[in-house]
Amino acid sequence: MRRVLVVDDEENLRVVLRTLLRRHGYEVETASSGEEALGMVDSFGPDVVLTDVRMPKMGGLDLLSTLKAKGNEATVIVMSAYGNMDLALDAMKAGAYDYVQKPFKPDEVVLALRKAEERELLRRENRALRDEIRKEHRFEDILAKSGRMQEIFRTITKIAEYKTTVLVTGESGVGKELVARAIHRRSSRRGGPFVAVNCGAIPENLLESELFGHKKGAFTDAVHDRRGLFEEATEGTLFLDEIGELPLGLQVKLLRVLEDEKIRRVGDTRDLQVDVRIITATHRDLHAETKAGRFREDLFYRLNVLPIHCPPLRERRDDIPLLIDHFVAKNNTRLGTSIRGLDTETRRLLYEYSWPGNVRELENTIERAMVLSEGEQIIAADLPERIREARDPVQVQLASGELSVKKTTRIIEEILIRRALQKTKGNRTRAAEVLEISHRALLYKIKDYQIVDL
Repeated sequence: MRRVLVVDDEENLRVVLRTLLRRHGYEVETASSGEEALGMVDSFGPDVVLTDVRMPKMGGLDLLSTLKAKGNEATVIVMSAYGNMDLALDAMKAGAYDYVQKPFKPDEVVLALRKAEERELLRRENRALRDEIRKEHRFEDILAKSGRMQEIFRTITKIAEYKTTVLVTGESGVGKELVARAIHRRSSRRGGPFVAVNCGAIPENLLESELFGHKKGAFTDAVHDRRGLFEEATEGTLFLDEIGELPLGLQVKLLRVLEDEKIRRVGDTRDLQVDVRIITATHRDLHAETKAGRFREDLFYRLNVLPIHCPPLRERRDDIPLLIDHFVAKNNTRLGTSIRGLDTETRRLLYEYSWPGNVRELENTIERAMVLSEGEQIIAADLPERIREARDPVQVQLASGELSVKKTTRIIEEILIRRALQKTKGNRTRAAEVLEISHRALLYKIKDYQIVDL
């Protein structure tokens, strides 16, 4: 962080700061207004913008907001006279790193720049560490470190090359399509298309044509021949999401395709050979659906050759901190925000929440909180009321009808250990004393629950 752009409408001050900072090894350019500074940002590429908060036309606040809107990552330090302190504080709330009060001593400016350098170095180290952690726990587009998800990754690696059908089950929002895409990318079909369709999102009278295509004149709106999704997915993978919504009539036709690898367009008299890997997914209990007569038993067994069950987020809580950091970094880039993270209480609330909407709900919650946040950290007040006032996880467990003493005891034990570690700021010896267990027992349980620093 050696390039500094000084912005001030007082020429004498610009000269003084340029001389001072160059003497301390900085590369310095100056601008007499916010407008001139914006014109220099791209060409000079400053690491730090040192700007007066009050100037004619475009002041320091307007310059700061414009830089943020453009996605410029330069650190902004504002300078303000005694009577402009409110503006300086407003600039801090808007994302400025620090302020220097006029008149200032030379060492004060240099110290502010040194502090900015140290902060940026720490940010880069933290970013590199997070990137390394994400890389270590990333499997294709899936980010997870929990034991159950690691087992799914191993299963995907084993089955990817085989053309047989896969049935992915799990609640809405757990990432079933990501699993399907991972199977496709790990297979020899990765060079072919991945075609996804939600069987519950297409009207029943259009679904057959969507899947199998149609011939010109097959029905009123069929003004030309049309390829279906099976043909579109040739030599690739067809992902049929929410397969439990497929009408019984089409279930018969899908079973035939799986057995013969042939399709027939609506209105056609001949079959077409297709080479497609079929992956299906559902949030329904298809076994129960077959007993109720809503899903063909023979099709269920044909689809369920290689089942993969995606656990809900509440059953793999160790993935939550990893996902939180990932979504914060992702949204900072996408939204142009500069959120540094979450405070300890907010992380605890997110960790203990039951997440009925799973990963999708977590991602939407983080995005909402980042938009509403007024500081560099997400705090509990930025979260939806349902999360702030959520019931204790033990009550959620009991309300679910779970009667296992062993499972409920594990939940209570893990919560107490995490809270003790938070209370003692990670001091495991002190946490063991608070929990009234031996230090050795605590270390064993930390490993057993795969507890990492929150």
